[in-house]
This record gives sequence, structure tokens and C-alpha cells, in this order.
Amino acid sequence: MQYSVDIILPTYKPTRELFDIIERLESQTYPVNKIIIMNTEEKYFERLFHGAKFLKRFQNIEVHHLSVREFDHAGTRRKAVKYSSADVFVCMTQDAVPTDKSLIQKLVDALMKEEDIAAAYARQLARPDCRAIEQFTRKFNYPDESRVKSAADIQKLGIKTFFCSNVCSAYSRKIYDALGGFEKRAIFNEDMIYAGHAVKAGKKIAYVAEAEVVHSHNFTCMQQFRRNFDLGVSQSDHPEVFAGISSESEGSKLVGDTIRHLWMTKKKRLIPYLFVSSGFKLIGYRLGKAYRHLPAKAVRWCSSNRNYWN
Repeated sequence: MQYSVDIILPTYKPTRELFDIIERLESQTYPVNKIIIMNTEEKYFERLFHGAKFLKRFQNIEVHHLSVREFDHAGTRRKAVKYSSADVFVCMTQDAVPTDKSLIQKLVDALMKEEDIAAAYARQLARPDCRAIEQFTRKFNYPDESRVKSAADIQKLGIKTFFCSNVCSAYSRKIYDALGGFEKRAIFNEDMIYAGHAVKAGKKIAYVAEAEVVHSHNFTCMQQFRRNFDLGVSQSDHPEVFAGISSESEGSKLVGDTIRHLWMTKKKRLIPYLFVSSGFKLIGYRLGKAYRHLPAKAVRWCSSNRNYWN
């Protein structure tokens, strides 16, 4: 059976790399019905595409513009899904580059392998300029072995049972509609919130190591602090998913494994920075979990998504 597939692609101040990503999506072995671009701030989009005639080459690209104030990680994607009538929709980001032409095929195959799989997410590979610690973090979070996760794995995997990433993730529309979809509003982490609800409803999440995109960041300590603050906020706002499941134990395991990796690869000089950056992450996360006890100005200062608090 051939399932129809749409791509949902939020953009903000896109670069020319977006041209390459669209080219790669349009040349997939599994046909893409349409690419739904949810663009924040029309002026930046028009600046990139002005005179390029790029969008005219592909008649299946649908662009919707919104303002910075209107953007919401969950709400914008929820709105985008309403523009799709496909059996499967794939959420991606503007900096996730497919490594080959079979990305969509592999995601759809994994998603439809069992009827109770709600989402299937791809492996993320580090960019060539990615720093050593972030390279290892990518390998830690996205190993080379695929697996399907369910509620039976919570005791063993903890919060990683709910791990799913909208950097590149395919969703069953039938299950999505039955579960009520993405949250109407979320500061961050909309993918894991949805995955958590799905798992607790008896559904499964597939990690597809064979489906690969290139995606990584070299965040500063303050950027990590603010991202983890928002992560803490998202978990605090959704105790029905995250209550009783610790994230810090997984973070501790990552730090320990990274230290061993740096030691074995003769990069011991990076260990002090690892402790510093991990401290920023932990402090940001804990402050985010306790954001209701902080002054409004402090919350806005800590957050990487300040428009969320307007």
C-alpha cells in the first residue's frame, strides 16, 4: 500500500541551505505529496527567494507566513498539520539535511511496520564543524541501532522512552488525530510531549537509525542554559507525562560516558569545559522546572523563547 506523505517545515531567517534541503526532499525515492512551509517573518523569506524562481520549479510547495509573536513550537506545527490530508506527515527543521534519497522511504517503512507506532524519528549526524563533545552527544542520543519503544521500556529507559525529535520525525495521521495532536501551545519539547502521551496511551515510538539527517549545533554555555531552561519549563507544564520520571539521571550518564570518551580519545583538555557546560545545562533545567517561583523578568531572561511569555 502506498501512503501519502506531506512534509512540514518551519522556517525562520532561512539560509541558502534550505534550497539544498528542498532539492533533496523533492528527489526522494518515496514521493512527497507537498511541502508545507510555515515561515516566521515574511521579509526574511522573501529576501532569500527573491529572484531565485526556486519555488516555481516545484508546484507542491505551500508557504504560510506568520509573525514572531504568532510562532509557537507546538501550535505552529499543529496548525500546519491542518493543511495536510496525507496519511503520514514528516516534521523537519530548516537545518536538517537528508543524507540520501531514501530518508522518507525508511521513515514510512518503520512507521507502518506496526499499526500502533505513532511516530518514527531519524538519526542525527554531526556536521563536519561540530565540536568533539557535541559529536559524542549526537552518538549518545542517536546510536547506530534502531529500536521501537513502548510503555514496557519506561522502567529501563526512563525518559528516553519518550525521546523523539521533530528535527526529522514521521507521524501516523490516524494515530495523531486519535490522540488529539500536538499541544495548542508549548514553549519547547512538543515532540516529546506528544510521544509521552502516545506511549502512555499504549502506542509506540520508533527510532530509525537507517534514516539519517545531518544536524548539529555548537551552542555556547548560555545558549545551552536557555534551551535547558525551556526544557525544564515544558516538563513542569506537563506533569501528566514527565512526573516521576527523572531527566537528570540520563544527563549524568551522558556526562560520565563523555568523560570516558574524551579520556580514551586523548582529548582530556576538554573535560573542564564539559563540566562547565554541563553545569549551565543543569542550572538552566532546574530553574526551568521551578519557573513559577521566579520573577517574571527573570523567567524572560532565562528563556530562549522570550516571545512565548508575552
